[in-house]
Amino acid sequence: MKTPLEATGDLAGILGWEELRMTGRSSMSKADRPETGWEGSRKPQRRRSRRHRRRKGAARSPGSALPEDADESLLNDEERAYRAAERRAELYIDAGKMGLVVLILLLVMRPVGFIAFLVWAFKYGRRAFGLLVEPGLRKRLVDDEVSRQVQAGVRRERHELSDAHTRTLETLSASLAHEIRNPITAAKSLVQQMGERPDASENTQYAQVALAELERVERSISHLLRFGREEDLSVAPLRMVDVLDSALETFRERAAREGVEIVRDFDCEGAMVGDAEKLRRAAINLVANSMDALADARRDKSRIDVAMGENLAGSEVWVRVRDDGPGMDAETRARIFTPFFTSKESGTGLGLAITKKLVEAHLGQIEVLEAPGGGAEFVVTLPKDGGVRRNP
Repeated sequence: MKTPLEATGDLAGILGWEELRMTGRSSMSKADRPETGWEGSRKPQRRRSRRHRRRKGAARSPGSALPEDADESLLNDEERAYRAAERRAELYIDAGKMGLVVLILLLVMRPVGFIAFLVWAFKYGRRAFGLLVEPGLRKRLVDDEVSRQVQAGVRRERHELSDAHTRTLETLSASLAHEIRNPITAAKSLVQQMGERPDASENTQYAQVALAELERVERSISHLLRFGREEDLSVAPLRMVDVLDSALETFRERAAREGVEIVRDFDCEGAMVGDAEKLRRAAINLVANSMDALADARRDKSRIDVAMGENLAGSEVWVRVRDDGPGMDAETRARIFTPFFTSKESGTGLGLAITKKLVEAHLGQIEVLEAPGGGAEFVVTLPKDGGVRRNP
């Protein structure tokens, strides 16, 4: 049997060991502790829960995985429809849950339920308006505004075109009056002189000059009618090489007489669809313009280059008419296709205007350039695929 002192010593030893054990436990890091009991078994459970949620999320539809702040323009139609349906479903479910709570409050505590009903109606009414009504309303307002702006733009362009058309008619009328008045005035003066002196020897010469002036008037009116007439195009497959050869054949005698060398440079046959006769007329007008310019230059030897080819894509045929004459300044090049504008004494000013109209009737383009080394250069570009207006 232990004495009280020995028992006290044993108790102190036990307490000292217990204190040391508690101190060691508190100083042990959390990472060094063994994962035993509930604390140790909770981490695998959490990992299993995360894996389960990831598998569940992966099994959802791709549309539901889209973030709410994703740009609508980057979504396809199916994804946009899925997002809209998901938002409507969420609205209906949330409104139904809260509506059930509000109904219970109305039955149990009417004043509190009435306030809850107002909050519920405002909150979900606003969401319903933004989700169901606002997109269609916004689209309708935008469409109406765009339509109004387009109509206003169409009216403005129509007014501008009408003004431009009126100015063109005024210019044409003034030019036509000038072209007709001068020859008629000259012929009238000559006829008056013939009437004053019926037996004069100069009457025969006067009559010839008066007849030439009247023929000039007739030619101007004929060209004007041709310029203003809407002609139907006889569209058919053709070879541009045949069209150009036929046009150049008409200048064989004149070129030999005036000492003009016409050089052909055709890279291909120029197969396309169009009106061969109208294109032949356009080519004749271009070559005739170069011949007239060379005649006014009064040179002993001149040259006209007529070239033809296709673009790299093979979708267009181009024709180039170049001469080594005096050329033209920038102002003349800017007005060269204007009806009744001419720098020649006997010209009507409608040949190149008609040429431009015929080229545009084939949905082509024509431009005038300054030829290298002097002279003028006309380039015509025509589509090969038959893009032709039936009524030019």
